[in-house]
Amino acid sequence: MSHEHHAVEHHVLNPATEEVIATVPATTAAEVDAAVVRAARAQQGWAAAAPADRARLLRRFAFVVDEHREELARLEVREAGHTLGNARWEAGNVRDLLDFAAGGVERLSGRQIPVAGGLDITLLEPLGVIGVIAPWNFPMPIAAWGAAPALAAGNAVLLKPAETTPLTALRLAELALEAGLPEHLFQVLPGAGAVAGNALVEHPGVAKIVFTGSTGVGRQIMAKCATRVKRVTLELGGKSPNIVFADSDLEAAAAATPMSFLDNSGQDCCARTRVLVERGVYDRFLELLTPGIESVVVGDPSDEATQMGPLISAAQLERVRSYVPDGLKGIRGSAPEGRGFWFPPTVLTDIAADAPAATEEVFGPVAVVLPFEDEADAIRLANATEYGLSGSIWTRDVGRAIRVSRAVAAGNLSVNSHSSVRYWTPFGGYKQSGLGRELGPDALAAFTETKNVFISTEA
Repeated sequence: MSHEHHAVEHHVLNPATEEVIATVPATTAAEVDAAVVRAARAQQGWAAAAPADRARLLRRFAFVVDEHREELARLEVREAGHTLGNARWEAGNVRDLLDFAAGGVERLSGRQIPVAGGLDITLLEPLGVIGVIAPWNFPMPIAAWGAAPALAAGNAVLLKPAETTPLTALRLAELALEAGLPEHLFQVLPGAGAVAGNALVEHPGVAKIVFTGSTGVGRQIMAKCATRVKRVTLELGGKSPNIVFADSDLEAAAAATPMSFLDNSGQDCCARTRVLVERGVYDRFLELLTPGIESVVVGDPSDEATQMGPLISAAQLERVRSYVPDGLKGIRGSAPEGRGFWFPPTVLTDIAADAPAATEEVFGPVAVVLPFEDEADAIRLANATEYGLSGSIWTRDVGRAIRVSRAVAAGNLSVNSHSSVRYWTPFGGYKQSGLGRELGPDALAAFTETKNVFISTEA
């Protein structure tokens, strides 16, 4: 027990320089327990408040986030190594998610269903206390993907940020109070996944867990939630295909490919890391792709001209290196030498379809290019993975675009583009990429229970 009372601290590093930029106390299991008690009390008052009042406070929270957008972005650059442009988008995304969720508070309506001998209605009631376990790759937006709709639906939220990226989450909790949200309704609990995260997962007072992270950890969380039949949403890994047909606009497809897997240094579950190219245009595609990869600007993430920053940590850098042994043929960009967790943009061109780099989630700036023979072969290759999160299809043939979109087993597909995530459309995975959907028009309902009430009119 004595261990619980000794404050454990966690150092937050700047991944571009390796300097310690903050020291954050690690939440203990006992502190999680106390936070759940406080959250449950706050949630009762929040759920009882008029919907218009809840909506107004969430809009106020969005406004305060917008006022601090540059500060939040700069914090994200320092703790996550994100490019400034990406970090500004992230802070704006938090604002937009809160606004979108606020608009749903007064529209979270049940139904009246025809019955004989009475009236039948459904009520969408909040679950209670929600545990959101956020990842380090998009710390701000993904925290808000869970927190915004959960709050809007009348729940309290306990957010456990990743160990490497707690700073923006802690700041958002301060801004929530500044905006007037009730105390303890939205709490941030930084700390280790094995301690604070696990305590949330196992706590009987937490009604649902929303987890974004690796498939391996997602399986463990799902198993632990099963013992209490605890609700769970899982957004896990990906190995998404980028399918380029010979009839596509090859120049456009090649020009869009680099950032489809290099954005956020490849630390993106939607990264299009398997580039599948029809054999007849394979060589031409590589010719077009090469200058695009070689010219990507990798460097100081706070410089507006930078397109790609460092990886998040030394451990992640070692993981990525392990997938790219010396001597592999490919196209490589450049990256800074010296301090910081840098890895160059890399496309492996002479690799077996069953090699680890072609089948496992690298979570770094590495893609493989594989040829295919025809449409059926493209679909077979695209689906030859345990994952099914996103993907892209490049073709000028409308029928083919629809056929292949229907045939690829993935939750988010884009044709002649690489867009996966909009806050107003649903997002989530097939197979081992996850469970449930986030964002979009149904986001709030995922944080409610449906109660059916039949009222007899018989005398």
